[in-house]
Amino acid sequence: MPLHGFVLYMLKNLSRAKEKRWVVSQAPTGDAALCCESISRELGLSPIMARLLYHRGYRSPFEARSFLRLENEMLGGPFGLKDMEPAVERILEAIRASEPITVYGDYDVDGVTSVCTLLLYLRSHGAIVDYYIPNRIGEGYGVSESALLKLAERGTRLIITVDTGITAVSEVEFARSLGIDVVVTDHHECQETLPDAVAVVDPHRPDCPYPFKELAGVGVVFKLLCALEERLGGGDRISSVGQIVSRYSDLIAIGTIADVMPIKEENRLIVKYGLAMIARTERPGLCALIRSVSRKNDGRARADAMPEITSSFVGYTIAPRINAAGRIRSASMAVELFLSQDIEDAEVLAEALCEANRERQAEENRITHQAFQMIEEQHDFENDPVIVLASDEWHHGVIGIVASRITEKYGLPAILISFEGCDPLVQAPNDVGKGSGRSIKGLNLASALMEVGDSLVKFGGHELAAGLSVTRGMLETFRNRINAYAREHLSEDSVVQSLNADAELSMPDLTMELAAELSRLEPFGTGNPVPSFVLRDAVVQEILPISGGKHTKLLVGDGCGSIQALCFGMPSSSIDVFVGDTADLLFSLDVNEWAGRRSLQMIVKDVKRSPDADRQIEAQRLRFDEIWGGATYTAQEQILPTREHFAAVYSVLRASLRAGVDCMSHRSLMARLHPILPKEIGYIRLKLILRILRELGLLDFEELSDETYRFSMDPHSGRTDLEKSHLLRRIRSQLLKSE
Repeated sequence: MPLHGFVLYMLKNLSRAKEKRWVVSQAPTGDAALCCESISRELGLSPIMARLLYHRGYRSPFEARSFLRLENEMLGGPFGLKDMEPAVERILEAIRASEPITVYGDYDVDGVTSVCTLLLYLRSHGAIVDYYIPNRIGEGYGVSESALLKLAERGTRLIITVDTGITAVSEVEFARSLGIDVVVTDHHECQETLPDAVAVVDPHRPDCPYPFKELAGVGVVFKLLCALEERLGGGDRISSVGQIVSRYSDLIAIGTIADVMPIKEENRLIVKYGLAMIARTERPGLCALIRSVSRKNDGRARADAMPEITSSFVGYTIAPRINAAGRIRSASMAVELFLSQDIEDAEVLAEALCEANRERQAEENRITHQAFQMIEEQHDFENDPVIVLASDEWHHGVIGIVASRITEKYGLPAILISFEGCDPLVQAPNDVGKGSGRSIKGLNLASALMEVGDSLVKFGGHELAAGLSVTRGMLETFRNRINAYAREHLSEDSVVQSLNADAELSMPDLTMELAAELSRLEPFGTGNPVPSFVLRDAVVQEILPISGGKHTKLLVGDGCGSIQALCFGMPSSSIDVFVGDTADLLFSLDVNEWAGRRSLQMIVKDVKRSPDADRQIEAQRLRFDEIWGGATYTAQEQILPTREHFAAVYSVLRASLRAGVDCMSHRSLMARLHPILPKEIGYIRLKLILRILRELGLLDFEELSDETYRFSMDPHSGRTDLEKSHLLRRIRSQLLKSE
């Protein structure tokens, strides 16, 4: 059902509340339960693991065993890709004739690994080959005529594009006019007209019969290398594939993971082989980069310097540092790192990438803060389902990451545009801004940009991520048209953020044995996600801010045991639970390795107060209203405050105000009092204390929405006799006397 005013109104409220819907897979029943029992029994797996396999489509012991052993995944023949034959013939012709070849790539991880893989292979066969990656800020994405002129002057006779080129129709024509042939290899969505190149190898072209369409750019390069090896090596397909896998699967896996390709079918094999190769890598640049990210803050190598190599490690640790080169400095830094044969040179380059990543993080945080402020002040939530922001001050290399953070926070497609380099004082209509977009399930961003493409200078990308260029004069037209398209195509379900979980677990289920079983599902990624679980009614025992408050560490338990829970990207102020609360957590299970010790931990994706905790709070609110209205109460309810309670509340509030903190919720104030008072002060008792202190003139406060207060205090107020309070005397009179 298309979006309408009411849904968009709800969208506004949902995004502000950041409420996420949890979708938990139902426990199997009937025949499904019998199937899970069979998988568990015959494969010697836990019932939890058997259920995971069943829900991922492996419905028999045979299918489950085949998945775990990767017995059914197959690599298709490379010549099944349309235009692979003419691509191979033209490249072989260039090698034989010693024609200068240029590998033309993109500046992201997929592009960098594509360039390196093809370059290393061609050099190993004696080709005269160099590479060209456009500068993100000066040139932007894709093939450009200015770059082609440079390559013509360098003597290039053949260009092979990798991870780019599928939309370069006019540019390929221009290259031909310069006497340069072009072979396009890409994996992005095609437009109606393909470039008139020697060959266009892209599994997404409509006439390509290749069955697996989800290859990364480096995956297409992998197929090209397999085809070349089959011809150059003179062997059969199997031995040719084996040669390429043994030499380049590390780079191919890094690019595939970083570009968030589905880890299924061919990609699952590629990543499996690649992770194994990375774990034993002798490639100097990769060794140096892993060592660099595994050092302590003081620069010394850790004893466990080689971490466990998983798709998560590649995606969240290795890939951002490669990406940072193209975002902040030059992608050639990353290329030279992987091409390096000298360990000392590689160490210098690896540290430079880590420094570039630190710069990227700082710039990302600055832009994110500005973008969030702009959204709250300017965005029309009731009418515009796509957030489109623009600035002259944003670093173009970082806006894609910020767009991801906006989409994650608001659950909406986001497009950020940077007019960096244009004169901000003049702001001419023909200024060209470069943009990056991220989308949500339900809105294909590539299709949306095609629909409004006549308002853009250039665009290209995938369903969930895309790049574009737009003139300043067309920016408002583009904003209006992309939102009109989204209103027609987004559904109500799409605008509610959903998090999926595979099962509900209890504390006794969380064991190292289960974590070991889950690792057998690796490699993880899109299409084969890290298993997620829900734990209900966990008691929050500790809340600790970490990394300067950017993240939070919880200790949760059930009275018999406890486990550490890490909340990355969640400051403690954003988590609406306090010590003593019961909470529900949606998480994945992880093993922490430090100083030779292994311990279980949760990686939390979302945390909420449990319904029981909410019911208790609501019951306390109702009971307060009754007592405030004159109802009697018993001593067992622990409602009447003591002098110790008054002193603690006054002391905490005075210290907070001196520190500049004048706003806090009722529950956060209770949490601040928790370490001071031997017993919990209690919801009702605290409410009464605040009102009595206000009556006595020791404190004033404004009660805002949702039980949040803004406090003030007269610094010159002196001691006051509590017995002067009429409220306190009234509350005492309502206490039922025990007989």
